[in-house]
Order: sequence, then C-alpha cells, then structure tokens
Amino acid sequence: MTAPTPLNFRKIAALVAAAGTLFWLYTFYFIAHVPQGDGTGFQWLAVFPLGMIFGLFFLPVWLLVAMNWLPRFTTLVAICGLIAFAIIWAQLLNEFPNS
Repeated sequence: MTAPTPLNFRKIAALVAAAGTLFWLYTFYFIAHVPQGDGTGFQWLAVFPLGMIFGLFFLPVWLLVAMNWLPRFTTLVAICGLIAFAIIWAQLLNEFPNS
C-alpha cells in the first residue's frame, strides 16, 4: 500500500485563479450585452469593483503561484477572491435592467 499523494496547493491555487480570471473577463462580455436602460452607459461602472477584486485577490495569487511561495495561503486568497466575486456579482445582477 502506497502513501497517498499530498494535495498540490500550487495547482489548486492556479486553477482557482484561472477560474477567477476567466470570470472577470466574462463580466466585460456580460456588461457589454446588458440592455441600455436609459442610455447613459452607467452599467460600465460595474467594472470598477470587479477590477478591484481582481487586482486585490487574483493578481497577487498569480504572482505567488509563479514564485511558488505560500501555496496554502495562496489557495485561501484565491478562494476568498471567488467568494468576493460571487457577493459583488449577485448585487450587480440586481442592478442591471432585465438581466
């Protein structure tokens, strides 16, 4: 019987960061296809909180993954970033007209 292989937290962090990055990129597509509403373009203000989440959580995660520093902490930060995206996105969906 062989010992189980330990979790590779660096790969997990990279996968979670990739999911967060892809979601962040998807938000631009989604916002571009939101009905115009009053035609002011204020729906584009949603990119600021989403960009702050990406910059505060996922850019440091990508840096830490690349340097292979603190893999468990990096995974935790990436998961917290996904949670922050979920909270903010749920609020934004309530604000968009007919979405």
